[in-house]
Amino acid sequence: MRRIYLDNNATTPLLPEVFEAMRPFFRDHFGNASSIHSHGQQTRAAVENARESVAALLGCRASEIIFTSGGTESDNLAIAGVARPGDHIITSSIEHHAVLHACRHLGEAGCEVTVVPVDGRGMVDPADVKRALRPNTRLISIMMANNETGVLQPVEEIGKIAAEAGVFFHSDAVQSAAKVSIDVNRIGCHSMSISGHKIHAPQGVGALYVKKGTELRPLFYGGRHERSRRAGTENVPGIVALGKAADLAKQALHRGDDRKTAASRDRLEQGVLAQVEDANINGDGAMRVPNTTNIRFDGIEGEALVIALDLKGLAVSTGAACSSGAIEPSHVLLAMGLNKDQARSSIRFSLGKQTTDEEIDFALALVPETVARLRELSPSYRKQVLST
Repeated sequence: MRRIYLDNNATTPLLPEVFEAMRPFFRDHFGNASSIHSHGQQTRAAVENARESVAALLGCRASEIIFTSGGTESDNLAIAGVARPGDHIITSSIEHHAVLHACRHLGEAGCEVTVVPVDGRGMVDPADVKRALRPNTRLISIMMANNETGVLQPVEEIGKIAAEAGVFFHSDAVQSAAKVSIDVNRIGCHSMSISGHKIHAPQGVGALYVKKGTELRPLFYGGRHERSRRAGTENVPGIVALGKAADLAKQALHRGDDRKTAASRDRLEQGVLAQVEDANINGDGAMRVPNTTNIRFDGIEGEALVIALDLKGLAVSTGAACSSGAIEPSHVLLAMGLNKDQARSSIRFSLGKQTTDEEIDFALALVPETVARLRELSPSYRKQVLST
């Protein structure tokens, strides 16, 4: 059976060039990057080259990049590494659970936390962030792009608010890195999280940008790795892979590949909406990353549609991969004002570098017929149609 993968916001396949770059560091170049002999210095050079590449992707200095195990660790380090008991933190209702749960934990540990809302498009209003400021506000953490809807947040405006208030600003860029151009200095953030497996590098590696001079307390204690900010022997193959993926991403953005991806995404959206009644785009009207669309199909269960499509060879999702199997509907879609039934009927399609026009055609042929079949089996939808 032909299998098409349109769930790249959950994880991306490893690009061949990335695999080839990391391959030697599993066996031939195995030295500990902290060792002073030639084996160690060889891997140290590879780590520092990767640091330069990641810094170039984000528009910062190489010395401002900390390598981590992924987006969750980067988020936790950025938040817990800055906030102290008695401090006030501002975040939003649509953040990834890596941010929301970290803030909740700090709230239980003596911090004050304010969660600002979003509008029907899924966007944070910078004015709400400004109104939430208090004398003891220490940190604002607002994501750059939402993982479920792809909606881009007004991070530059929020960065200016943070700067005027003298408050640290962190942005989770896990779903925006490699999809849109990023310049941390223009955004004005003090820290930014990215994850390797969202940009065609392997799972288990990530990075955190930390602006020079930003106070950061480590989560781990041990050696003086990563300038004493993240103890533990470096994952050299993963770091090399992340560096190569960052290089490829920067080249792709320079070529304008993001515009091609957006055109493919738009063709998928328009084709689905033209063929399926009672379908709507969640986040419509807002700027989004080019690879993501979240479509609501009224009258069906999203998980049933995911399973039905998978049985026919198309992989999509109902939202965040780390929340799959959750009983409750998406907290992101509920925050946008959807009711529980609407949230449960929503599907995320997310394209990757490997997505082809033929794969979009396959999805456009499969999705409408599958939705129609599920609606025929749905008593509530049939009743709704008969009453209109």
